[in-house]
Amino acid sequence: MSKISSVLIDLSGTLHIEELAIPGAPAALELLRKHVHVKFVTNTTKESQNLLYQRVRNCGFQIEKHEIFTSLSAARDLIIRNKYRPFFILDDKAMEDFEGIPTEDPNAVLIGLAPEKFNDSTMTAAFRLIKEKNASLIAIHKGRYYQKKDGLHLGPGAYVSGLEYANGVEAKVVGKPEKLFFESALKTLDPNVDFSTAVMIGDDVNDDVLGAIKTGMRAILVKTGKFRSGDESKVKNVASSFVEAVNMIIENKVESD
Repeated sequence: MSKISSVLIDLSGTLHIEELAIPGAPAALELLRKHVHVKFVTNTTKESQNLLYQRVRNCGFQIEKHEIFTSLSAARDLIIRNKYRPFFILDDKAMEDFEGIPTEDPNAVLIGLAPEKFNDSTMTAAFRLIKEKNASLIAIHKGRYYQKKDGLHLGPGAYVSGLEYANGVEAKVVGKPEKLFFESALKTLDPNVDFSTAVMIGDDVNDDVLGAIKTGMRAILVKTGKFRSGDESKVKNVASSFVEAVNMIIENKVESD
């Protein structure tokens, strides 16, 4: 097998759950840095990059803000490129990343994880913009669920699918598991990166692992966060936690799927 050169690392569920680090993860990350280039990739949309950065630092990880590649960043790039004026369905803590984006006379609906806004009033307003004014539907991601300390919570995917179904449209998805998301993150490490020498580590078998594999990467599924029994049957490389995943990479024991 070719030697691994670059690693993309999911954050929530892989390195930490809310304000608690996965046991041994901070030290394992520092060990991994001695062997490969790393980038942290996340679909998290409930908080801005600044707030996310502070969270992982408070968990004990020595991470710099520029090392985090978020689906919010990818969404902002898409909005600017297409001159969208979005109707935002986002958590207020994430709006910092969209400062300066015009919103008058919306021509797009942008939806992320925003449990407090998944109500009849907001969703009906979004539905009408798409149905009556032909607004574009943009999903930061279509995650099925996410992990908190008290268990699994419903993700935004169900609400995105509801708007798609009601309007007979298909959302433009910008985050994981989209191929462009993984490609863009890797190219921040090396514009000429060889995808076959890159590895994704994550707890979501669909968005993290299978998404990366479809991009041409190798991937490791960790049994923390949103991992559920049976997920391991879908992929070759499975680790008990981020700590074991790091050892697999250092020992070059990550197979291609």
